[in-house]
Amino acid sequence: MTPRRLFGLVRWYLRELTGEAAYDRYLERHRLAHPGSPVLPRREFERRRTDRGDAHPGARCC
Repeated sequence: MTPRRLFGLVRWYLRELTGEAAYDRYLERHRLAHPGSPVLPRREFERRRTDRGDAHPGARCC
């Protein structure tokens, strides 16, 4: 495995682990499902995601 490939895998893993990739997935889904309509700014997206997590804690410990 090349260092570049290894770096890419580590970067992908960290983005998934921290939730940073969620906004990118949102943008892609929104572009496909609602072409031409405005998207949420990242700050609003993160606020709603946090509120949703607080309202529905699921398997979180706290």
